[in-house]
Amino acid sequence: MGFLDKAKGMLTTAVDDHGDKISDGLDKAADVADQKTGGKHHGTIDGASDQARNALDKLDGKDDNDLGKP
Repeated sequence: MGFLDKAKGMLTTAVDDHGDKISDGLDKAADVADQKTGGKHHGTIDGASDQARNALDKLDGKDDNDLGKP
């Protein structure tokens, strides 16, 4: 097993165990960035956080989107 395979395995395990917390952190980071830019780049920030959550979903096979959102 190569280095990248081992790293991906470790990352997948971390996402399996903490996907909800990571997703929540992405939401908080997006909110802070949106506030700091005064909403000027809301679409770009929202799109980037969606892409990050989709990457999480691919790693762990679970839908971590919208966790913790009302």
